[in-house]
Amino acid sequence: MTEPTSFGSRLRAHRERAGKTRVVLGGLVGRSADWVKALESGRLLTPRLPMLLRLAEVLDLSDLAELTGDQSLPVASVTRAGHPALNGVAAAMQRTTVAGGEPTTVDVLRGLVDQAWKLWHRSTTERTAVAAVLPGLLDDVRRSAKRLGGTERRAALAELARVYHLAQLFLAHQPYPELVWLAADRAMSAAQDADDPNAIAAAAWYYAHVYRSANQVDAAEMVLVDAERLVDREVGTEQYARWAQLQLGRALGHAKAGRDGQAWRAWDAADAAASRLGAGYVHPWLMFGPAACSAYAVTLETDLCRAGEAVRRADSTNYSALPSRTRRAGHLIEAARAHLLRREEVAAVHLLGRALRESVDTVRHNPYSRTAAFELSSRPGTVGEDARELALAIGVEG
Repeated sequence: MTEPTSFGSRLRAHRERAGKTRVVLGGLVGRSADWVKALESGRLLTPRLPMLLRLAEVLDLSDLAELTGDQSLPVASVTRAGHPALNGVAAAMQRTTVAGGEPTTVDVLRGLVDQAWKLWHRSTTERTAVAAVLPGLLDDVRRSAKRLGGTERRAALAELARVYHLAQLFLAHQPYPELVWLAADRAMSAAQDADDPNAIAAAAWYYAHVYRSANQVDAAEMVLVDAERLVDREVGTEQYARWAQLQLGRALGHAKAGRDGQAWRAWDAADAAASRLGAGYVHPWLMFGPAACSAYAVTLETDLCRAGEAVRRADSTNYSALPSRTRRAGHLIEAARAHLLRREEVAAVHLLGRALRESVDTVRHNPYSRTAAFELSSRPGTVGEDARELALAIGVEG
């Protein structure tokens, strides 16, 4: 087999390697299947840099040279922004020794971890807020999990898993992707050592995110199914909510793989369970509930390239019902993605601006918002002006 030499042949090879049809790839970057076919056949010229970045992100390519064959340009240099406190959190994650000293009681540990999660959900700069406490919290909970015994040790391990989830969220979309995998793996190990079905279910939810971001949707499904077997939804509200969230995770994976029927069957199960928990139910730190199911439906429709339905759901979603700034910002970015599927650029820029007001950190570190701001900055008129202001605010040069 010879290596493809033209842009079109490289695009086709990477698309087929990623298991995406022309319809799916076109939909994910806001274009048609015919447009993709025209690129692959050479009937259209190589797109401009913003579109190349979007194609590379969707195809999970680390360098634009893999598409263009030209000079190297790491995709992460545009789509990923390192937080100023990244090195401190990375050092805490990579530490192999356990800090000395006496263990902290489980009740105090739980309170400290709860407080860190509140910082994450309530701040407009959640990474900055959490970075101030995360290294010390990792040391404290690790030390306590090692030195406590019996049921207290198991409870401390469950709290350690929650701290690793926070670390994963902090590290996501930054220049150290290997640390995201490390955080997800350590969280699952801690949850399994705790022998706690609720902790394992939460670890599966976060591990599945990492697998999906790497286009390993079947591996994500396996993690969620394995955790589902351990959760008894008849035991009480907590396990019932964890079971429902696992269904939501399965729906997201099926949608990314283009499996329409399976995606909506899993989402229906999650949404029905969330409804039975009550219209106002929201999990205190996982944020699962009816509002989350409604917001994630926009992501499903967008990943399935159903632009009209995605926009309809986005426009009818009550984002204020999500009591988390970072979640509201993330779902507003998804709403912008839905509108861009229909090339509704004014609406997309407006929604990205709303997301920025909710959480600067979420928008600044989200690859899609960065590439969208970069691309829309070149538009004439109000769209371009607003997008350039957005790009400046999140540190992207248009």
